[in-house]
Amino acid sequence: MVYFISDIHLGYFPKEKNRLIEKILIELLDVISKDGKNLVIVGDLFDYWFDYETVIPKDFFRVINKFDELLEKDVKIIYLIGNHDFGHYKFFEEELGIEVYKDDIEETFYGKKFYISHGDGKIKNDLGYKLLKFVLRNKVSGTLFRFIHPDIGIKLAQKSSRKSRDYTANRSNKDFESLFEFAKLKIEQGYDYVIMGHSHRLEQRYYRNGMYINLGDWLNMPVVGIFDGNNFFVEPVEKIIQNSLRE
Repeated sequence: MVYFISDIHLGYFPKEKNRLIEKILIELLDVISKDGKNLVIVGDLFDYWFDYETVIPKDFFRVINKFDELLEKDVKIIYLIGNHDFGHYKFFEEELGIEVYKDDIEETFYGKKFYISHGDGKIKNDLGYKLLKFVLRNKVSGTLFRFIHPDIGIKLAQKSSRKSRDYTANRSNKDFESLFEFAKLKIEQGYDYVIMGHSHRLEQRYYRNGMYINLGDWLNMPVVGIFDGNNFFVEPVEKIIQNSLRE
C-alpha cells in the first residue's frame, strides 16, 4: 500500500488536544508499518517546524521516533513540506535519512504517474504570498533566523504559522478552484493522479482519465489517502485503525 497524509498541523491545538491528534497519528503509523510500502507526507505535517544545528522542537519527538521505526521496517517516507513546516535544516535528512522536498514532486507507484504538490502558491493572482514564500524560504533568511535563540525562534515560528493559517482560512472556495485547474493541466500532461493539500477542503474529482485528490486536513476530520496499485481511495483514519485491530 502507498499511504498519503497532509495538513495534520501537529502543534496547532492546546496540549491535550495535540496529544490526542498525535496518538491518532501514531496509531495510523503502526497500521502503515504492517502493509505500507510508502508513506507520502504532502505538507504541513507540523503546524510549525524549525530545526537548528543541535536543536529541534521538543513537542514532536514521539512522532519522529515512530518515523524511525517505520524506516527500520523498510517503509519509504517521502516528505514534501508545506507552508507551515518549511523550516527544515538538517535533522530529518542527516539523523533520520528522510529527504525533505521543497518543491512539487513526481512519483510512479505500481505503474501509475503521480504529481504531488502541497498546493501553496498555486492560487491565481497570489503574488503577495509568492513574494512572502520567497523571502521566508531562501537560505539567507534561514541562516539569519538561526542566530536567534531556539526558545525565541520557535515561538516566532508558531506565531507566523497562525497568521499563515488565518490567511488561508479566509480564502474563498472560488480561490481554491485554482488547485483543480492546476490539477487538470497536469492530468492533460499524462499524470494519472494529482495529490494536493493546503486548502483544507477534502476533494476527489475525476478529469478525463485522471483524478485530483485533495486530502483535506486533520483539524476537522483525520483522513488518509491509500493507493493499492489499482484504486485510490480516501478513508477516515479511525476506520483504518479499527479495521486493523479486527484483523
